[in-house]
Amino acid sequence: MTARSLSHTTSCSPIAGLYAITNGASADLLDHAAAALRGGARILQYRDKGHDYQRRLTEARALAKLCAQQGIPMIVNDDVDLARACGADGVHLGQDDPDITYARTVLGTQAIIGMSCYNDLERGRNCAAQGADYLAFGSFFESASKPQACRAPLDLLPQAKSLGKPLVAIGGITPDNGRDLIAAGADCLAIIRGVFTAVDIAAAARRYAKLFPDFTDCRS
Repeated sequence: MTARSLSHTTSCSPIAGLYAITNGASADLLDHAAAALRGGARILQYRDKGHDYQRRLTEARALAKLCAQQGIPMIVNDDVDLARACGADGVHLGQDDPDITYARTVLGTQAIIGMSCYNDLERGRNCAAQGADYLAFGSFFESASKPQACRAPLDLLPQAKSLGKPLVAIGGITPDNGRDLIAAGADCLAIIRGVFTAVDIAAAARRYAKLFPDFTDCRS
């Protein structure tokens, strides 16, 4: 079984706009994710570093179903096999995770495979050459989710545009500083705490989604 086809997302670019990333285990995970989608998230990533595989599989399957109903790509962080098992649209990988070749073999040609490139343009160039579907750079600002993350300069984004892949900016992004990242070339803003720790998740998501000049609510 491979990741499902993305034909249902053709009216909205599958790699553009607000990229909401879940914030670990939560009893209200599904409700919180639904709120983020209502607010305008265009991609959802399931990110959970816990070791309870059955819980993670159950949650990931529920999120994959929710996203499919909304025509929104659902990505799994780090875990290629979990992405396959839950029917996700793809996987996001870092430097210590399985490589693109393995992920493509397991998930198939239709899967979205995103790669963390940190502040390293050369890594981005290599990942693009290997077939990554998008490249994530950051942290651009101080991040409470990843306080030890390396910092990426803003001018990395216009340099990375030459790689010909959608660019995802991550790290300490707020509705105030997000505009500068979009202006510099970011196709997506990846947000964890700015969305999922908000009192009103849908409203928080919409504040980010509205930063994109071509944002329209094209969900069915």
